[in-house]
Amino acid sequence: MCLVIFAWKTQRDSRLLLAANRDEFHERPSQKLHWWADKPALLAGRDLQAGGTWLAVSRNGRFATVTNYREQQQKKAGLASRGELVTDFVSGSASAKNHISSIDGERYAGFSLLASDGEELCYVSNRGDGPECLSPGIYGLSNASLDTPWTKLVRSTGKLRALLEAGKLNETNLFRIMADRTMAAVKDVEKSDLPFGLARSLTAPFIVSAAYGTRCTTVMNWSCSGDIVLSERRFDAGGRKSGESRFSFTTVSAQARR
Repeated sequence: MCLVIFAWKTQRDSRLLLAANRDEFHERPSQKLHWWADKPALLAGRDLQAGGTWLAVSRNGRFATVTNYREQQQKKAGLASRGELVTDFVSGSASAKNHISSIDGERYAGFSLLASDGEELCYVSNRGDGPECLSPGIYGLSNASLDTPWTKLVRSTGKLRALLEAGKLNETNLFRIMADRTMAAVKDVEKSDLPFGLARSLTAPFIVSAAYGTRCTTVMNWSCSGDIVLSERRFDAGGRKSGESRFSFTTVSAQARR
């Protein structure tokens, strides 16, 4: 289970404000947020098992993030890693709309993808949604379709909207939203094939469990002038902060205009 909340072109000086929790098995190896040696324009964490990433930005002013689509059907053998959906777009040059329209969804297990070239922010899922380019507004994405009204998504986007209306939408408050460990009431936990304790833990924006949980929180501020600030906080299996990274840069196109 992952969670992404974001405000797209809702403020005069902000292109994209976004916060995301990456939830994963604690034993799955990964690298912290960094500039990749083999793709020097790409800034992202890295999944060392499959080689891709869950969220990335580039010096060229491109952004993408992917979430898995929760489903009970068995995963087919031989599918490509969903992490390459992010790296392929961020490393490319096609417009967001053209790129996501060209994706062969049959090559991947269920996913939802957000991709922006700076001009447009587009969404697609290979489970029947999109492709579409989003209008300015506040959105949430977890492990289903965009804005599926799961409890944690509704609560988190509600907090995001309240901060925006109060003029208090900043990095610190975005981290606070994503640190919410409040689980749904017992009666509201949907029946699934998971043990009840685990199923209930997944209803919190920030997940803490022994084997699986929130591995990192990423907050992004992409200004209309082309400046990007990307911050990442990492956590251990007990939900304790284990590291933090912060990068800021100006996109290549914005540098050319100055």
